Amino acid sequence: MMAQQAAMSQQRTSYRDLREWLQRVDALGELRHLSGVGWEEDIGRITEMLQHTDGAPAVLFDEVPGYPKGYRVLVNAQGERPRLAVTLGLPSNIGALELMDEWTARMDALQALPVEWVSDGPIAENVFEGEAIDLWKFPSPMWHQEDGGRYLGTGDGVITKDPESDWVNMGTYRVMVHDERHTGIYISPGKHGYIHRNKYFDQGQPMPAVVLAGMDPLLFIASCIEIAPNVSELEWAGGMRGRAYECLRGRYTGLPIPAYAEIALEGFLYPDRQRLEGPFGEWTGYYASASRQEPVFEVKALYHRHDPIILGVPPQKPPYEAHRFREYLRSANLRRELRLAGVPDVTAAWCHGVGGCRLFNVVAIKQRYPGHARMAGHVAAMCRAGAYLGRIVVVVDDDIDVTDLNEVVWAICTRADPERDLDLIKRAWSGPLDPAIRPGEKGFNSRIIIDATRPWEWRAEFPPAIGPTPEYKRETREKWGWILK
Repeated sequence: MMAQQAAMSQQRTSYRDLREWLQRVDALGELRHLSGVGWEEDIGRITEMLQHTDGAPAVLFDEVPGYPKGYRVLVNAQGERPRLAVTLGLPSNIGALELMDEWTARMDALQALPVEWVSDGPIAENVFEGEAIDLWKFPSPMWHQEDGGRYLGTGDGVITKDPESDWVNMGTYRVMVHDERHTGIYISPGKHGYIHRNKYFDQGQPMPAVVLAGMDPLLFIASCIEIAPNVSELEWAGGMRGRAYECLRGRYTGLPIPAYAEIALEGFLYPDRQRLEGPFGEWTGYYASASRQEPVFEVKALYHRHDPIILGVPPQKPPYEAHRFREYLRSANLRRELRLAGVPDVTAAWCHGVGGCRLFNVVAIKQRYPGHARMAGHVAAMCRAGAYLGRIVVVVDDDIDVTDLNEVVWAICTRADPERDLDLIKRAWSGPLDPAIRPGEKGFNSRIIIDATRPWEWRAEFPPAIGPTPEYKRETREKWGWILK
């Protein structure tokens, strides 16, 4: 196993852009092509069906009515493990635990690579400025029936720069098209782009930004998972793939624009210009943030490749596409952060997709001392991977399969006593997307920690459990799983 792990750690992604990624996924039989599907309703409803169906393929929509052939929309790109494996340059049949171990190994060894500045690239095949800019030229779908408009940015990356340092950030924030040259960009409080925005706005200045509305899947992963402050996601992604990203300098902002991206909007977000943004169906499964006046993003330059591809990752009721791949990556990050925080003998962690990989997280430990379970639960609730919009953290013994909701709930029901084993944290980091917080009071929430381990004081007297260990169950499935097919 160690030799296999070391060999995989030497591999890196061989594709250069989204198009080469699509070729590899197509060769695996994981891609479907659909033509003639309308943006008004059908792309959105098909996407919802795909995201909520196990084993569903990625789908590339072309010849959208009213738009030229070649103006495409890709959905459900990383909704299954084989496609995530392609993104990470791993064997398509890699197991879940092996994928998480490989991700952790790369995170531990990763060295960010500064972007490589170039003077040209495919993203500059078409460049429009001023009156020539038309954001309606792209078949941005109406993703949900009750949305307040069309969203070009769902599987996107918004590039910003800290005005007080050289830190360039990229985060995934929803981008609604207002008209030919203006969009909204909604950023939740506490996110790095929000911190950058407020620094500019506090000085009465507009924030320069670049919106990538189509890019390779590794860049999207970098954009939408938790990366430490002061680390550039572009440089992080270069280190993750083992090759620096080639970037052009934006004509108006000087910000990096990946040379092999599909679509890029360059411009400024203004503190004194606002328009109604939303509502938009979000990852909690609700229109929790409603609609509100949000700063307007004015596009100064529009860049796109010939035959551009929108990367569509619209949120749905969990679990949807992003939850399917984040279950592996965020769970691995949570386990890693617990280790780095000094919590010993964490054997597993899982951020359940049904909770949006945030609201219901489970940690397994091999108990070593009194209070060990509480320590693990509190750190899991408040570390970077678990802090934003958390709700429930469950700590279990290492005989529980943290990925199996039935086993987790069984542990809660049979090992946790409500009077003894529930802790509450108040005034934790939440935001406008939290559906359980009353409008006008959003910002903070509470979270519960459930100690579902055998009580330390009399654990040796606790009744022995029926059934195999998680490892024994995995061995059974590897040997006899063919019976289930």
